[in-house]
Amino acid sequence: MLDLLITNANLPDGRSGVDIAISGDRFDAVAPSLDAQARRTIDARGRLVTPPFIDPHFHMDATLSLGQPRLNRSGTLLEGIALWGELKPLLTHEAVVERALRYCDLAVARGLLSIRSHVDVCDDRLLAVDALLEVREKIKPHIDLQLVAFPQDGLFRAPGAERNLLRALDKGVDIVGGIPHFERTMADGAASVRRLCEIAAERGLRVDMHCDETDDPASRHIETLAAETVRLGLEGRVAGSHLTSMHSMDNYYVSKLIPLIAEAQVHAIPNPLINITLQGRHDTYPKRRGMTRVPELMAAGVNVALGQDCCMDPWYSLGSADMLEVAHMAVHVGQMTSIDAMKQAFDAVTVNSARAFGLDDYGIEKGRPANCVVLDARDPVEAIRLKATRLAVIRSGAVLAETEPNITRLNLEGRPETLNPADYAPVEASG
Repeated sequence: MLDLLITNANLPDGRSGVDIAISGDRFDAVAPSLDAQARRTIDARGRLVTPPFIDPHFHMDATLSLGQPRLNRSGTLLEGIALWGELKPLLTHEAVVERALRYCDLAVARGLLSIRSHVDVCDDRLLAVDALLEVREKIKPHIDLQLVAFPQDGLFRAPGAERNLLRALDKGVDIVGGIPHFERTMADGAASVRRLCEIAAERGLRVDMHCDETDDPASRHIETLAAETVRLGLEGRVAGSHLTSMHSMDNYYVSKLIPLIAEAQVHAIPNPLINITLQGRHDTYPKRRGMTRVPELMAAGVNVALGQDCCMDPWYSLGSADMLEVAHMAVHVGQMTSIDAMKQAFDAVTVNSARAFGLDDYGIEKGRPANCVVLDARDPVEAIRLKATRLAVIRSGAVLAETEPNITRLNLEGRPETLNPADYAPVEASG
């Protein structure tokens, strides 16, 4: 007997009427009309069942700290960094752990079961590093957490940053990070990219670099990152996060740059919610929105994975661990409103992020870990449009979270008594 059977499901690839059989912690079968008995059956009723959402770029050490010790009045990246510098000496191990665990509760409810978090290593105590290493162990049964050693104040700009980064890696942090555009000079920024990539190559680690998070079109550290990736044989193991300067670059230069990124197999990780609020703050009108050139990168074959970045912290006062909200914003800002483009946006918070994350056993296929989410939507486009309710969140065959459909009672004469937005599709003309 099966442990769990999901019937009448739609899948992101367009298949419908599919049954999903789960035995133990693995998918046992994925096919129409399975003749099987199960200890529990979930009728998907023609709703979408997707692999879990993945956030490839987050800052869990700062999450849910909004207002401590003050608010970011200008809304700029630089004030956010300064504010974080004011908060760091006030951090306690217990507070960082508790805030991170509270965020992870929210993530599970949203079907977000893999998160890559940058953790600041410029505090000699490495307090946040130790706290998030503890959190990683606590949440291992339900969330995959990757940690990036992130020298927030600059590898060369901050005293002791390289020493602390190496200490963090020795403690078990997974990935090498950096922030070249925050170094004192462009030359220092390029040198930091080279040094950090060398550290990753020496240790056999991945790289995830905050890269060119600025409105300055002259910030071109992604070019150096792509070149170092090829030089050191790191293809497929490097991510350039943000890349917002590309929004403001000359088109001719970008026509050279994007093929270099593709050649190096560097993953691009824009963060739509944050990029469009932090960037363009010095503009009057027209006002730049800051998000990098997502459609063009995708068209060139670059793997684009969308991140949330922040949630109620010094840089962003909103956020809800909802990767469909991230995809929804990308669709609007990137004018990705064709059906195919919206499906690509859905991929960017699922399969593309899995690729950037390095998850080889991701997806709803026989033999793979039984991780999936039942959404109150029929397809990926509708899921983005509605930011669909997560009806069930399943990890290793266990149902971790369940939410009732979003049903409203109506008191309108001659109209239905209840309304669920997921039941409202375009209506054909009649008569």
